[in-house]
Amino acid sequence: MMNFSRFIRFVIVDPVNLSLKGKFLSVIASFSAILLAALVTQQLSIAAAYPILVASMGASAVILFIIPHSPLAQPWPFVGGQLVSAIIGVACVQWFADTAIASACAVGGSILAMLLLRCLHPPGAATAMAPILAGDPISSLGYGFVLMPVGLNVIIMLVMAVVINRWVLRHDYPITPGDKSSMVKSTQQTGISDQDLKQALENMDTFMDVSAGDLRKLLTDAEARSFKRFKGNITCADIMVRDVPAVEYGTDVEEAWNIMHKQKLKSMPVIDRARRVIGIITWNDFFKFVSLSPYESFQDKFRAFIRRTPDVSTDKPEAVGHMMTAPAIVLPETTHIVDLIALMSPQGYRQIPIVNSENRLVGMVYQANLIAALYDEQVANVVSQL
Repeated sequence: MMNFSRFIRFVIVDPVNLSLKGKFLSVIASFSAILLAALVTQQLSIAAAYPILVASMGASAVILFIIPHSPLAQPWPFVGGQLVSAIIGVACVQWFADTAIASACAVGGSILAMLLLRCLHPPGAATAMAPILAGDPISSLGYGFVLMPVGLNVIIMLVMAVVINRWVLRHDYPITPGDKSSMVKSTQQTGISDQDLKQALENMDTFMDVSAGDLRKLLTDAEARSFKRFKGNITCADIMVRDVPAVEYGTDVEEAWNIMHKQKLKSMPVIDRARRVIGIITWNDFFKFVSLSPYESFQDKFRAFIRRTPDVSTDKPEAVGHMMTAPAIVLPETTHIVDLIALMSPQGYRQIPIVNSENRLVGMVYQANLIAALYDEQVANVVSQL
């Protein structure tokens, strides 16, 4: 009974962990890529008996569209692995008359070449066996088999992989080492650097079908979920400052400065008439337009800058919209404060405008609000343990 239950648990494990929608889209993507590769190759074939597809392209489709973040699915492993394996397969069918020896040499030789050239792509080993097992229809082509159909199949499949993964499945493909879109900055709260992750993967001394960037994403996401579990559901709405002053695009620079100066603000959101945030203005936005030369007074220069120019033409910003920082980073009021930590700690944001479900401004969260929330929660936990 124990062995049977273990067997059942082993069988029901989903190896790809995709949603039903993700699985459906991946199936459609594989179908479309193979169909297009077959149709185009068929149109360009020299004769009707000419092969239009290599069977291993089916296995490549699984890797390209189901696990596109895998190192095995990247352009060089796919292209290099398929073409190098095809060359070795043709060579083996010409050098060895015995099918068993030719097959073993083709598989072993293709794997060795892919490892040495850093283009390991498992379906490539199947491509190496194709000229040997198919007989005269393919072996008679000689090295032309590498160009047609393998080369043409590979080009079409690669183009389809880039187009479908990027614009249909919304995956970052291809992913290159150090790709910033797939990496989370090493200054995040895990305290684990990219070098630490790479070294850990190397120390496994076995192939792990995950990149350092994806591993960091997993660690960061797990840490965020752990934080939410222990801290509870503390949202931006719980800690934000409500009824914050705001200005519009056409507000005079002097008026905006007077509001910030009187209320001791270091930043203000810029909104439209529907109170939707279109930008943010900070002290730095005022000061970056004031250039000083020796012996000039900063106060005089600053007053001249913020005052509206009476002339028709001007060489300086006259309204807030001309100097604001846009677009501004905003968060919904239902956002958990763990997302604030990611923005304010490693990325350096000091204040974040908060919006409601209609995307209208309802408040601001400053670094001090976040620190106070974390401090109060920690104090509460300590007191409860006394």
